[in-house]
Amino acid sequence: PVDWYPWGDEAFERATAEDKPVLVSIGYSACHWCHVMEHESFEDEATARIMNDNFVNIKVDMEERPDVDQIYMSFVQLTTGRGGWPMTVFLTPEKLPFFGGTYFPPEPRYGMPSFQQLLTSIADAYRDRRDEILASANETLGELRRMSITDSSSVGFSKDITDAAFENFSRSFDAKNGGFGGAPKFPPSMSMEFLLRYWKRTGNARAFEMVERTARKMAAGGIYDQLGGGFHRYSVDAVWLVPHFEKMLYDNAQLIRIYLHLFQITKDEFFKRIAIETLEYAKREMLDESGGFYSTQDADSEGEEGKFFVWTPAEIELLLGESDAQVFNFFYDVSEAGNFEGKNILNFKFTVDATAEALRRESGEIEAILERGRQLLFDAREKRVKPHRDEKVLTAWNGLMLAAFAEAAAVLRSQDYLAIARRNADLLLKELRRDGRLLRTWKNGSAKLDAYVEDYANLADGLLELFQVSGDMHYLGEARGLADSMIENFWDKESGGFYFTADDHEQLIVRNKDFSDNATPSGNSAAADVLLKLAKITGDDSYERYATKVLTIAAGQARRFPQGFGRALAAMEFALAPTREIVLIGGDNGDLAAEVWQRYIPNKVVVTSPNEATDRAKIPLLDGREAIDGLPTAYVCENFVCSRPVTTAPDLAHQLDT
Repeated sequence: PVDWYPWGDEAFERATAEDKPVLVSIGYSACHWCHVMEHESFEDEATARIMNDNFVNIKVDMEERPDVDQIYMSFVQLTTGRGGWPMTVFLTPEKLPFFGGTYFPPEPRYGMPSFQQLLTSIADAYRDRRDEILASANETLGELRRMSITDSSSVGFSKDITDAAFENFSRSFDAKNGGFGGAPKFPPSMSMEFLLRYWKRTGNARAFEMVERTARKMAAGGIYDQLGGGFHRYSVDAVWLVPHFEKMLYDNAQLIRIYLHLFQITKDEFFKRIAIETLEYAKREMLDESGGFYSTQDADSEGEEGKFFVWTPAEIELLLGESDAQVFNFFYDVSEAGNFEGKNILNFKFTVDATAEALRRESGEIEAILERGRQLLFDAREKRVKPHRDEKVLTAWNGLMLAAFAEAAAVLRSQDYLAIARRNADLLLKELRRDGRLLRTWKNGSAKLDAYVEDYANLADGLLELFQVSGDMHYLGEARGLADSMIENFWDKESGGFYFTADDHEQLIVRNKDFSDNATPSGNSAAADVLLKLAKITGDDSYERYATKVLTIAAGQARRFPQGFGRALAAMEFALAPTREIVLIGGDNGDLAAEVWQRYIPNKVVVTSPNEATDRAKIPLLDGREAIDGLPTAYVCENFVCSRPVTTAPDLAHQLDT
């Protein structure tokens, strides 16, 4: 019953004409409390009447309009000390915020007024105390603009910054359960990647141990879908048991790469299995037939959070029989009492060998029972009502998953994953561009909304990964084109750093620059990582200068709060470590490529020589590099100083390991 408008001129023009304040509700499809507030308040006729009579009402999807969300979230955090979704913000017709909060209940509770009481109070204040509201709004605008000013006085980034970050992570590490700090716990994928790169450069074993323990604990917990693969959004507890059950594309994209890297380092099949199961989840549940990846899956099904994912002992015994159910339930922590609202989230605390010893069975028998049980439960679960899926395709998030599938194709030697990566890249480049510029979102054949810097940076990163894996020069050209467009349209020529929006974007009340890495990498962090690699591949040092400026600006904040700058710190590690340029020349270099990709070498760039001379000329690394005796040949260089060329995998392995 609410008369909703999309964010746009029409709504604000009506607000001006009718002299009404604007109510903006910001949320996203998989947000549980957004659905709760929608059902309790927005679907209520009496509440809707108050909204329609006193306000112009705007509904915003924060995943499509992170530019709008970012500004008003900053306001809510500034004025209330907390943020989150659903977010409700009241604006003047000039888009200036004057009151806001998150979830408001339908009746007075939690020390909050009811939503109806709040609406009435806001409407009365706007009518009777307009001067106070406008003065407050203008004061807040000044504060928001001050927040968006870049501090470029930092002395720069150095090993001191990453050393301090490591020490900070070490102090907050939960040695028993993995992760950092207490509940709730979010998968810290970017921080984990920083720590792996830090370990690789310094040899500090504790950095690796923190990542390995966290990865094992997450994969054993309820935050990981033990039947269908893929990770839920976060754990409400400190032990990774009870998740908030939504699944986000960006979490899974970033975690796939963490588990691939742990497999490269340890050769442990457990990490490989988690990576593959998560890839297969994305392929099965999140891949559009056109090649794009969907955004999210809800926490709820049939109106209940987690209903799709939980089990009772009786349900399992019915499927597996009494004997196998006894084994399965012991291993996966299933009991009559349950571990979640009387039911059970599958998780495990023991190894297969420990389970075999406890139950006096053979390990092989236990493994077979668990594997058969997982398949039977998965098949049964497929018949349940599935959580809602948000089927919009977002450029930035697809760039993250593109990079994951491309790297997986190389590490796991999978032509299937390479084909998925190519189709995804081709869809994004074809459907999410207009007049040479990227768009943010696509669904059912239609794309809309100007892209943000994170879209350019993450897509360029995915394309660069695909180029390194496939050797296809087309993807390098596209990645470079996106980087050039990013610099031209988003770069702050006065203070440095990339703005969130382009210079010709819709004018909002402030033009922000975002440096902090939250659930997804900031556009600045991802851009720095991409530009550093482009500089090494193309020989164009200007890319490195832009990246260095970004990291210099981010350094001061990263020193103070490293857990909010994981991707920036990872990019700093790439800049601080000596870079390995690996050039593969000749036709079938599969064995040589496999030798490269089975190792964790985070400070590498890989170039496969194209056949066309004109393409070769575009990459200085290929200058003078020829096949030896007509055989596939590898050149390993460090900061452009090369070792002797080799033609066999063992010889290449020797160079890579020294």
